[in-house]
Amino acid sequence: MIKSLARSLAAATFALFAVSVFAAYPERPITLIVPWGAGGGTDATARIIGALLEKELGQPVNVVNRTGGSGVVGHAAIAQAAPDGYTMGLVTVEIGMMHWQGLTELTGASYTPIGLVNADPAGLQVRADAPFKNANELVAEIKANPGKMKASGTGQGGIWHLAIAGMLRDLKVDPAAVPWVPSNGAAPGLQDLVAGGVDIVPCSLPEARSLIDAGKVKSLAVMAEQPAALYPNVPTLKAATGSNWTTAAWRGIAAPKGIPADARDKLVAAIKKIVASKDYTEFMTQRGFGIIYAEPEEFSKFMAKSDSDLGATMKAVGIVK
Repeated sequence: MIKSLARSLAAATFALFAVSVFAAYPERPITLIVPWGAGGGTDATARIIGALLEKELGQPVNVVNRTGGSGVVGHAAIAQAAPDGYTMGLVTVEIGMMHWQGLTELTGASYTPIGLVNADPAGLQVRADAPFKNANELVAEIKANPGKMKASGTGQGGIWHLAIAGMLRDLKVDPAAVPWVPSNGAAPGLQDLVAGGVDIVPCSLPEARSLIDAGKVKSLAVMAEQPAALYPNVPTLKAATGSNWTTAAWRGIAAPKGIPADARDKLVAAIKKIVASKDYTEFMTQRGFGIIYAEPEEFSKFMAKSDSDLGATMKAVGIVK
């Protein structure tokens, strides 16, 4: 009888220990890797998520910038980290582009998806004094005078280059009809637009916001299914031209493949709560960043579609290796 009681107590103790271990995640600080530099939109998004995640999980969340290789270094660091739930990262749209360029073998399928947290669709920006009243007039000019109008806003083969190339391809226009002028990002591209060096910058509306508000730039369309909350009067590309092409610079939380189910579930629940929170909404809205949420399965499908769409466009402009 005593032995039986001892076995029962041991079993009960083991069960309580197992429950305590399960409930203990996380027991130590978490690392959140950012594949891009400090001060940019991806960094800002990661840092607000990190701050709110600390409150949700009760452990410090250290945001670490791992830059280099056009995003390859940071994305590789996320995928190759120990799959213990203590390292995750903010993967970006470039994960569906880099492998097409021969820079890495990583794709969205290389991760455990946690949740999509942001997307900023491409806009179609021209100078405020440009003669085009709408996107259709701009496209008509491109068709009538191929090669005359130039565009900029990122490096060759970057997301905004693919935005306009994909739009033209969908409208049955040769993407080469608008020569691309590489730049170090949307900001210098927009300055070149204002100065008259280029004619189109297909970057996100938040990036063009200051110049739009200053009356120096106007947006003719947004490449999304719905108008942007930042400028609800800017029509969608479909409404403006009939094109179904949509694209955006997006960001989502992901972890290495194979993390423990309890860690994954707790992270998924925390990120879902954060994206719906007042703090996150106010932070993103003040900066003009788009808020979008997708749970793991939907996020996985989203990454696969983004990869397929961008790959087809990259093939069309001849930058697939």
